[in-house]
Order: sequence, then C-alpha cells, then structure tokens
Amino acid sequence: MMAGRTYGGKLAIGVGITVFLTLLTIVTSVIGLAFVVRSKDAAITSATEDLTGAENLSRTMEMRIADYRAFLLDKSTENAQLTENNHQAFRRLLDDLTGNVTDPDSKTKLEQIAALDDQHAAATAEMMTARRQTDDIGAITRLNDAKVVPIRRPLQQALADLIDLVRADVAEARQASSTRATQAIGLVIGFGVLTTISAVLVALRLSRDLKREVGAAVGHIQSSSAQLEAAAAQQVNGGRDQASAMSEITTTISELLITSRQIADTAQRVSKIAEETEAAARAGDATIDQTRASIGTIRSQVDQIVQHMLALGEKSQQIGLVVDLVSELAEQTNILAINATIEASGAGEWGRRFAVVAEEIRKLADRTAASAKEIRTLIEDVRGAVNTTVMATEIGAKAVDAGARKFDDATNSFREIVQLVSTTNDATREIELSTKQQTTAVEQVNVAASDTARVSRETEASAVQTKQTAAHLSTLSSDLLEMVGTGRH
Repeated sequence: MMAGRTYGGKLAIGVGITVFLTLLTIVTSVIGLAFVVRSKDAAITSATEDLTGAENLSRTMEMRIADYRAFLLDKSTENAQLTENNHQAFRRLLDDLTGNVTDPDSKTKLEQIAALDDQHAAATAEMMTARRQTDDIGAITRLNDAKVVPIRRPLQQALADLIDLVRADVAEARQASSTRATQAIGLVIGFGVLTTISAVLVALRLSRDLKREVGAAVGHIQSSSAQLEAAAAQQVNGGRDQASAMSEITTTISELLITSRQIADTAQRVSKIAEETEAAARAGDATIDQTRASIGTIRSQVDQIVQHMLALGEKSQQIGLVVDLVSELAEQTNILAINATIEASGAGEWGRRFAVVAEEIRKLADRTAASAKEIRTLIEDVRGAVNTTVMATEIGAKAVDAGARKFDDATNSFREIVQLVSTTNDATREIELSTKQQTTAVEQVNVAASDTARVSRETEASAVQTKQTAAHLSTLSSDLLEMVGTGRH
C-alpha cells in the first residue's frame, strides 16, 4: 500500500491508521459502557419493580388478614369493608405483577398464589357470613382454624417463596450486568493492545523507509554539491565584473534624479496655488447657496404669514356674522321684555314681580346690543389691520423674489469661476503627476541599479560562501549516512 509514495505520504498513512484505531477504541469503549449501563439500569429497574410488587402483595395480604381478624372479633361493617378493599387491592397487585414478571418459575408461583387466594377468599367469605349469624367467638375461632388457617398458611408461604424467587432474579440480573461489564472491559483492552501493536508496526515501517530514502537523497546531495562548487567558482569571477559596471551606471542615474526632483517641486507649488484658488471659489459658491436657502426660508415664512392673515380675516368675518346674530337676538329680547312688562302691569299685584324680571331682561338685552356694537367696531379695525398686513407682506415677498434672482445671477458667476479654476487645477495636477511619475521612474531605476550593484557584490560573496558550503555539505552528507545507519559511506 505504501509503495511509490513519498515519506510524508507514508507518515500520513501511518498516523491515519493509528488515529483510526485510537478512535475505534474510544468508540468501542463508549458503546460498551453505554450498553453495560443500559443493561444494568434495565435489570435493576425490572428487578426492583418485581421485588417491590411482591413485597406490596405480601403487605396487602397481611393487612387483609388483620382486618379479617378484627371483623371476627367485633363483627363491624367497617372491618368487613376494609377486608374487601384489601382483597381487591391484592388482586390488582397480583394482576400487575403477573403482567410484568418474565421468569417462568415466578409466573408459576403467581398462578399458584391466585388459586390459593380464590380458595382463601371463599373460605373467609363463608366465615364472615357465619360470624354475622352468631356471637359465639369460640365456635367461630374453631371453625376459622379448621377452614381458613389451612389455606392461609400455604398462601403466605407461597408469597414468601415468590419474594425469594424475585430476589434470586435480582441477584442473577446483577451477575449478568457484571458479566457484560467484564466483557466490555476485555473488548476495550483488546482494541487497546491492537492499537499499540499497530502503532509499533507503523513506526518500524516508517523508520526503515526513512533510512532507505535518506540514503538515496544523500547520494544525490553529494553529486550535486560537487557541481555546485564548480558553478560557484564561475560566479565569483562574473560577479566582480558586473559590480564594476553597475557602479558607473548608478552615478549617472543619481544626477538625473536630482534634476527630476527639482521639476517635481516646482510643479507641486503651482498645483498647491491652484487648489487654494479653487477652494476659495467653492467657499464663495457655498456661501451663495446658503444665502439662497435663507431667502427661500424667508419666502416660505412670508407665505405662511399671508396665509395666517387671510385665515384671520375669514375668522373675523365669521365673528362679525355671529355678532350680527347676537345683536338681532338682543333686539328681539328687548321687544319681548317690553311686551312682558306691559302684560305684567295689566296683571295687577300678581304681575308686579314678573315686571321686575322683565325689566332686568330688557336692561341685559340693551347691554348685549351695546357690546355687540363695540365688538363689530373692533372686528372692523382687525379686518383693516389684516388687509394692511397682507399688502405689506406681498410687497416684502416681491422684494425677496427680486433678491433671490440677483443671488442666482451671482451664483452662476461663482460657478463659472469655479469651473475655470478647476480646469486650471486639473491641468496643473496632470503636469505634477507626470513629473512625479518621471521622478518615481528615475528613482526606481536608481534603486534597481543600486540593488543590482549590491546584488552583484552579494553574489560574489555568496558564490564564495556557496563554494565553502558545498564542500561542507559533502562532509555533512557522509555524517548523515552514518547517523541514519544505512551502511553507505
């Protein structure tokens, strides 16, 4: 499987096998433990339920016998009912336990208990009937000893045997769980030993392949080191000639770089002046825009004032209509008050009080009419003031519109200035950019020339060092062969 693979691939396969076996061991351990725990829980739960049911069955029988004996003593209806209730509970427990138990011996014992319980129930029913018919305790006791006791004792013994069988089942289940746990532990140990053996085999195989591949690689290194030593000697001579030529090129490029930098500085100053001019023009344009916005706000506020004044005029007109209605009501009230006074004077003594009230109503109507006239006068004044305000506002709105048109003309002039300055600035930036690109190109050429000169010197030094390293590498390859233990020299 590992033939034709690199050492890294073989190492990956070996590690993968070891990891797989380790994971298999872990998974097996987890599954085994889960199986053991589940089996143990099932066995303990089942055995506990069966044992509890058997013990409850025995306790219910004892309570039933106790209530039956109490009935034989006092012949009370309560004890008879308790005896019957315990018998019903006993039968329910017996049926539940019969459905849960799986052991054949326990099922047989439960069938025996059911048969004995039927006999015992019939005998106790007969005794309870006889007890209701007589008060002779001695005769009842002798009859009970003759009929009930011979059945009760086997029934109690059968219940005790059932409890023993269930306890034996619990012990057997516990032993089975322990056996499964032992088997799981053995399986885990087996996988652990298999994993260890596999890891050792993989390590031995990788060690053997390492020795073989390193031996072959060292042979190639020895042959290559000889060739490298010869090539390094040639690089030493070529590097010296190249370093001399590059030194002359570097001097010429340095002079050209100084001239390019001077041109770039001059173009940058011109570009900066153009940018400042453009910024000032744009600031003026922004100020004009802000002023136009303020004028627009004023125009909007003037329009709102006109609308409010017109609404106020409409409201004052509505109030005038209401005042006219009040005046009319006051006149009618005054006429009604005069008529009431005339009628009251004709009524004699009985209409005198009514005449006083009518007089007060007439005075109130007079005051209301006078107030309505004053309100009408005030409304006329307000209406005149509103009309005056509307006219003044219209004049102000026209002045605002004229100012806005003038600001538009000024804005157009500033925008033309900004456009011209922007065009000038773009041209200056193009000049500056071209000069900078030229300077950058010269600097790059200078750096490249310097690097080439430096590399030439370094190449010469590296060639000398490479020659020494090649000789040292040949010595190290021999030492590596001895360390790996391939037996080659």
